[in-house]
Amino acid sequence: MSAMSRGGDLIQEARRRQGLSQSQLADRVGVPQSTIARWESGRNAPTLDRVFEVIRASGLDLETAIVPRDHSDMWQATDLLALSTEDRGREVLHMVRIGNELMAAGARR
Repeated sequence: MSAMSRGGDLIQEARRRQGLSQSQLADRVGVPQSTIARWESGRNAPTLDRVFEVIRASGLDLETAIVPRDHSDMWQATDLLALSTEDRGREVLHMVRIGNELMAAGARR
């Protein structure tokens, strides 16, 4: 999938979250329903400005930011590779347990 076709994915996600049909969103934006369908399918790629406009028309906002690159994933991978296979397995199981606890806590909210 190209980077440009992801704009259609964002549009589709916003439309679905708001419970809108393609026709309803098209009416709000002032384009034919077929245009929304082409964007969502990736046959045509909307500009970034258009993606923001369509998402706003759905009643949502898209936030973006340029931030410093975080290399912590590489540091973690390097640390894990330095462990023995057995220790690495224990560490992965520990992370899975923490992830499960976090998901369970989120489900209780």
